[in-house]
Amino acid sequence: MVSQELIEILRCPACVRDTEGLLEHYKESWFICQDCGRKYPIRDDIPVMLIDEGDKWVETAKGDLPIPPPEK
Repeated sequence: MVSQELIEILRCPACVRDTEGLLEHYKESWFICQDCGRKYPIRDDIPVMLIDEGDKWVETAKGDLPIPPPEK
């Protein structure tokens, strides 16, 4: 489980320079950027906050995200 402290400070690495880059914590498996829609998986309780990883899921609807995220 990702700690509440970490959830509160994490921001989208692609947006944080221009906007707040706020993230929605979705089903304890994803972080979804409220600005750009990139979706970052959480694997083994570790958020994978790489822009390239978020790009892979940007076109996937929130309801279609696999729970748990695939292992790459």
